[in-house]
Amino acid sequence: MAADGERRKRRRRLFGTVAAVVAVALAAGGALLLSTGDDTPSAAGRTAAPAADEIRQTTEKAPASPEGQVVVDHYEQDLPKESAPSPRYAPGTWATGRILAKGIGTRIVGIRIEPGTDDTAWTLQLDGHLCATSGHVTVDGRTAVVVQPSSRKGTKDAGICDEVVFVDLNTGKKLWSARMPSAREAYVTNTNLTLAKGVVAVGWGHGSVAYDMKSGRRLWNSTTGAKCVDKGFAGGGALLALESCGEGSDSTYRVQRLDPRTGRARWTYKVAAGVQDVYLPSADPPVLAVAAGDILVTDLITLDGDDGTKLATISMGGDAYDPRCGDRYFSAGFFGDLENCDGVVVGRDQVFVTSKEQSDIDQPENWIVAFDRTTGKTEGKLDGRSLEPVVPLRMSGDRLLVLRSSLSDIEPSAVLSWDPRTGRQTPYLLFGLPSDEQGELGDPTRSDIVVERGRVFFAKRELAADDKHPKDAVLSVLGIGGAGNS
Repeated sequence: MAADGERRKRRRRLFGTVAAVVAVALAAGGALLLSTGDDTPSAAGRTAAPAADEIRQTTEKAPASPEGQVVVDHYEQDLPKESAPSPRYAPGTWATGRILAKGIGTRIVGIRIEPGTDDTAWTLQLDGHLCATSGHVTVDGRTAVVVQPSSRKGTKDAGICDEVVFVDLNTGKKLWSARMPSAREAYVTNTNLTLAKGVVAVGWGHGSVAYDMKSGRRLWNSTTGAKCVDKGFAGGGALLALESCGEGSDSTYRVQRLDPRTGRARWTYKVAAGVQDVYLPSADPPVLAVAAGDILVTDLITLDGDDGTKLATISMGGDAYDPRCGDRYFSAGFFGDLENCDGVVVGRDQVFVTSKEQSDIDQPENWIVAFDRTTGKTEGKLDGRSLEPVVPLRMSGDRLLVLRSSLSDIEPSAVLSWDPRTGRQTPYLLFGLPSDEQGELGDPTRSDIVVERGRVFFAKRELAADDKHPKDAVLSVLGIGGAGNS
């Protein structure tokens, strides 16, 4: 009862903050609303409806009103203390039209998206801890996870992550599960999972396997002991494989575009020798983030999707840019990090990258630069504000969705879209975040930030109770939707 009472108080504070900051913003002559109107593609740009097993790429439409309201407010209890060695990990956040699904420890929880409630629609108890997740979701609302079976607890194979589970996010139903072959060296630190049309693919640096989404039937798998092994995959509109060839200091990397159904390579791009690490922030169009001579990303490389030839190299300029590749979980590689570059978003024609944060109080906290994908030249810049950093979230058609966090009591935080060719900014949502949670919720290396169907969800990746109040419930997910869309 005490937890419920505190939750209601907190929700009222959120509603009051949102209303106040929006009212001030509107009264100030619309300074925050740089442009308004429809933000959907023209009829000429629309295509036929995608198949159910394709990976969704939704185009957002600005809500009728930018004023935000809380639509998900989910708390977790019985958590380890903050001072405990390990928090409760919560990898994976997915949204459909009516459900926000969250991976937490050994389960996935489905929460109804509805203002004023914290209603759990379903809970899927897994066979063990989550090991790898993917942000990709099919058009009809399905995704996959990799699990570490608890049946091996107490044995020498206790840490192996070799169970793939395919889930319907709307109902919480486990559609199928499969045991990965020869996966004795698949762990939470090296297992990468992705989805492409009709296919679930998993790689762990010592082997790989792909399954048919509909049946769970194994389509193909790589052999262990080969000269080049699959470190993992990037999915979405295409399937890319990152392969490591050789051992130790002599190892090199190559990237292949695969036929998802057969695993056969359509083309191969050989990464230059001396590169220490490679990430794949986008498969379609293909973009690589490489750490040349260092563990930090030094360059982005764009490739032609048809034949794999190099188009451009975009330098990260030493201390200029912050691609944030592999920065989650203290760069430990937990839960699959091959596709995770939280400071990079790739569009059809452009690559968007955040700058490092600045220290000058009167200058923008940071900014986002748009690069032409073919030439590597800059095509636009979106400035944050003092104490209001900007974070690129994902593409919505040809526009970039951006989170602009605010530490001010006057100006709200915002999700907006940006068209770098025209400079047009369209406000989607204006809202306040809890002051004691804002730093964690607004940090893409610490929380999942998901925009889907006119709503934005902030979901923590690690959960722990306050040492002084260990029995208090802890905020896990906060969702904001348009006040006019309830």
